[in-house]
Amino acid sequence: MTLNVESLTFHYGSRRILSDVSFRVDAGEIVAVLGPNGVGKSTLFRCLIGILRSWRGSVRLHGGNVAAFPAEKIAQKIAYVPQRIETSSLSVFDAILLGRKPYFTWFATSKDYEAVEDILGRLELESFASQTLDRLSGGELQKVALARALVQEPELLILDEPTNSLDMKNQVGILSLLRNIVRERKIMALLSIHDINVAMRYADRFLLLRQGNVIADVRHDGLDSDMIELVYGLPVHIHSLGHTVSFVIERSTKPC
Repeated sequence: MTLNVESLTFHYGSRRILSDVSFRVDAGEIVAVLGPNGVGKSTLFRCLIGILRSWRGSVRLHGGNVAAFPAEKIAQKIAYVPQRIETSSLSVFDAILLGRKPYFTWFATSKDYEAVEDILGRLELESFASQTLDRLSGGELQKVALARALVQEPELLILDEPTNSLDMKNQVGILSLLRNIVRERKIMALLSIHDINVAMRYADRFLLLRQGNVIADVRHDGLDSDMIELVYGLPVHIHSLGHTVSFVIERSTKPC
């Protein structure tokens, strides 16, 4: 199972957002997309899931052309968690059950309900099952959105800043669960994240974007301070402690 993206290019009018973006994601792999705000990460994700269609290039999932997939097939194969999660009066249980919608026409089956119960347990959301989305905090909403994506059982999971509203404990819990599920189910995960040091703990590879271009596609041990400085415009140092590597911003860096 593989996602192959080749020469993907996208414009908003005359403004080019993505330029000849190429990369690959393999089964059982988490790839973190790094880059500052406005570099094209969310646009890239929207192209991959078919929200944006007027791109050029090639996107193939397990050999199939994603641009030719009907919406139902995309929903079965790709799950997407956006940055902003909409609230409603739906209960948490029903909101997660919607992730099973690509697999039933009129009524959910016992298998669908069991899948929801399982993911509620794994994300420690059982006590929230009957609460409505409009009563949840931002972090709780983020966990529900991830649960809905995971219960969908996709081949490719795309997460746009999945830890943005989460505290440190929940960041670790969510990303540890994500890593375990990616390994267990042999699926692929593509995520954007701003905390590079958190990404270092969970991602297998890193795709670095700058002005809509891929400037590096490296494995975990290939990311260095020069790449980070080129992308973010900040001088950083690498600190190593045992098997842990951290990027630290230089103290003399001036505020924006």
